[in-house]
Amino acid sequence: MALELEGTLRQKLGVQQGTSARGQWAKQEFILEFPDGNFTSQACFTAFGQDKVAELAKYQVGDRIKVSFNIRGREYNGRWYTDLQIWRISPAGQATAAPAAPVSAPVSSAPVPDIPAPTLDDMPADTPEEDLPF
Repeated sequence: MALELEGTLRQKLGVQQGTSARGQWAKQEFILEFPDGNFTSQACFTAFGQDKVAELAKYQVGDRIKVSFNIRGREYNGRWYTDLQIWRISPAGQATAAPAAPVSAPVSSAPVPDIPAPTLDDMPADTPEEDLPF
């Protein structure tokens, strides 16, 4: 599942490097602050691989960025861990693909009639055969 999120780069953690059976690896975690309703939230993302770490190095704390990421979960010793692994970083507001034109209903220029809202007296009377059990 690929997701996207726009926000402000709040913190870059240190680059971690090592060697595995597959060779050299590098990763860097960073904190993204993003709007969440009326409040802001923060999440820790992982840039895994030399190319992603180099891509993250282009941005400074305080920059507005857009991250495309996947959610990864794994179990270790009976505990579950979740990673938000990025696969693309771009400046915020930069379109990645041309969005489709929104489909909208035709706009009428006719004036809207001034009709009062219905009241309880306007509602039909309840009858036993139309009584719903909920």
